[in-house]
Amino acid sequence: MQLLGFSASQVHPLATLDAARDFLADNAAARFVWADFATEEVTAAPAAWRDNLVALTGAPILDLHLSDATNPAHPSFFDTTNAYDMVIFRKLTFETSRQFAEEEAEHAGDAAAQASSGATPTAVEPSGTPVTPMPAPQKAARKYAPGFLPALARIDTQPITFFVFDTVLVTVRPSPSRTVDQVRQRLLDTCGAPRIAAPRANGISALVHGVRPPTRPEDLMLRLLNAMVDRYLDLRAPLTRQLDRWQRALLSTRRSFSSWEGLLDARIQLRRLEHLSEEQRDALQEFRDSLLDNRYSTEDGENATTASRDEVLLVRLTDLMEHILRVLAHARRLEDSIESAVQIHFSAVAHRTNRTMRALTIITALFMPLTLITGIFGMNFARMPWLQETNGFWWTIGLMGAVVATIGGIWGLGRWLDR
Repeated sequence: MQLLGFSASQVHPLATLDAARDFLADNAAARFVWADFATEEVTAAPAAWRDNLVALTGAPILDLHLSDATNPAHPSFFDTTNAYDMVIFRKLTFETSRQFAEEEAEHAGDAAAQASSGATPTAVEPSGTPVTPMPAPQKAARKYAPGFLPALARIDTQPITFFVFDTVLVTVRPSPSRTVDQVRQRLLDTCGAPRIAAPRANGISALVHGVRPPTRPEDLMLRLLNAMVDRYLDLRAPLTRQLDRWQRALLSTRRSFSSWEGLLDARIQLRRLEHLSEEQRDALQEFRDSLLDNRYSTEDGENATTASRDEVLLVRLTDLMEHILRVLAHARRLEDSIESAVQIHFSAVAHRTNRTMRALTIITALFMPLTLITGIFGMNFARMPWLQETNGFWWTIGLMGAVVATIGGIWGLGRWLDR
């Protein structure tokens, strides 16, 4: 469990739920509290965990929502109650992020090695004697078997659940989570200490040196979701590179393509990524509709500040949904690229087969008359032309050559007339 309290301009680490409750009750500048829990903490004692949160949130979490929050296979989802909103969002697992990070590092290392392989400078001692350069370190052996593709091997996801109360944001997630930890550390680094107020020209002070801390639980949730969607956007580069390699391999004439099983797995993973993006978009669309309903249900002149803040959230939520649509569109483009590459591959194979059959047809057309002549002269008759002639063999060979030359001339004339 990790707790953070958010005031007007600062983030406060908190130790216990009682400290968080005191922070909200005694601090006039307090805005909300973020309570982050690992799934193991909730599944160990679900009823006790929910009872401990009641004193902080003021309302219990429903049994159905508590079951959904601890379900590792739950899709992206949104639901609302009178006391809180629940958003379930599937994010990339820590292991998947690590594999993509390793693939990116390996690609960067290969690019650097290619850039430095062009010319190796030779060191020279002060005396003028050249020094033999040290050999380049050997590249570490691959951790994966040949043909294994980290970028498309498996895209694993896990759910993170948000319970959005008025002054509390509760997250339940499997641990570890690189994205959540990075967002928390960024908030502590940039907003953990009071910032210096710099006077402006008109006399109004402005906060400098840091980002603005979130003002409400929905704001923080959107920041976390944005960081998670950015992880999906980071997949585009390795996925595109790997598919480019496959396309070159599919169209290569030097060797036949044999990674059909990997190609099928890639299509399955891209289809999964497409479905994930659609579920995420649907969940956020329902959350956006809920915000719109709350905004339009507000009477004129009542809670004008809240309506203005909802407007800002709607803008950020629309931008987040646009990022998800970019992931969805990219997955569809990659899937279409695979399909096009496979079709081009089979077209190229058919074209090479047609060329081979054409060559065999030409050879057959040339040798069929020769076989006919050979068969005729091989018949066992007592009297046949040229059998008793001294130059009969050479006349027969000349006749075969003339037939070949005639057929070749007719074929060449036909191609010339076609051109």
